[in-house]
Amino acid sequence: MKKLSILIILFATIHVSAQEAYFTSYNFIVEPSQQNTVVKLISDYFTAHKTEGVTVSLWENHFNDPGNNFTHMIVFSGSLDAMGNQYSNDGGAEWMLFMTQINQHIKDGFSSSMGRRLASWGDMEASYPVQNYYIVQVENSNAFRSAYEKYQSSAVRRGWMNMYGAFTTGVGPDGGSHWIITGHKDFKSAMGGSSAVLTESEKKTRDKAWNTFRETNGGADLVRSGTRVMLGTW
Repeated sequence: MKKLSILIILFATIHVSAQEAYFTSYNFIVEPSQQNTVVKLISDYFTAHKTEGVTVSLWENHFNDPGNNFTHMIVFSGSLDAMGNQYSNDGGAEWMLFMTQINQHIKDGFSSSMGRRLASWGDMEASYPVQNYYIVQVENSNAFRSAYEKYQSSAVRRGWMNMYGAFTTGVGPDGGSHWIITGHKDFKSAMGGSSAVLTESEKKTRDKAWNTFRETNGGADLVRSGTRVMLGTW
C-alpha cells in the first residue's frame, strides 16, 4: 500500500456544536523510533496551517487485533462546509514540503475512510484521551439508529462520552457500516467502563435497556474493536 499520499482521516474527537458532523481518516504505520519525529512534524504543520472549523487529532492505535494493526491514525472532522474547504485547498508548496518530510518517516499506509457522526452524548467539550472504538456491521440502519439512540439517551454518564456514526467509503471486506466510540479520561475509566461508576440499581436499569437494544437493533454484528490514545489535537 502506498505511504500517506493525502494526509487528511477514521473517527474523531469531533468538536462541533451540531450533532451531525463529517470526518475523513487515514491510518498508517510508524516505527517506534520515528514516532516522536512524526508527532512533531504533524504538530508543527497543523499548528500553523489549519482550516477554520476543522479539528485535527492524532491517535496511537493502542489495543488492536492482528488484522487492525496500524500504529497511528490522524483524524480531521467538522461541518460539511468546513471539511469541504479543507479539501478544496491544495495547500501549495508548504503542504508538498510537509508531505515530503513526513513520508520519509512513515513506514507504510494502512487504510482510509470517510463518513459522518450521527449523534453524541456527554460533554463533548471535555477531553477524553483514551477511547474504545467498535466497528459494527448493521443490517437495518434505521432500526439500529432508533434503538441505539434510545439506549444511549437512557444511560447514566459520569465522566465519559459516547458517539456513533456511519462510514460512507473505506469499508473493508469484513464489513463495518457503522462505528461507535466511548471516550474516557484515563485508562482506569476505559478499563472499568460504565459499570465502574454505576450503582447496582443503575446497572439493572442499564442491563434491561441493553437487552431491549439487542432485540430491536435490526441486526448488528461486531466486526472489530480497539483502544486508541490521543497524542495531540489542533
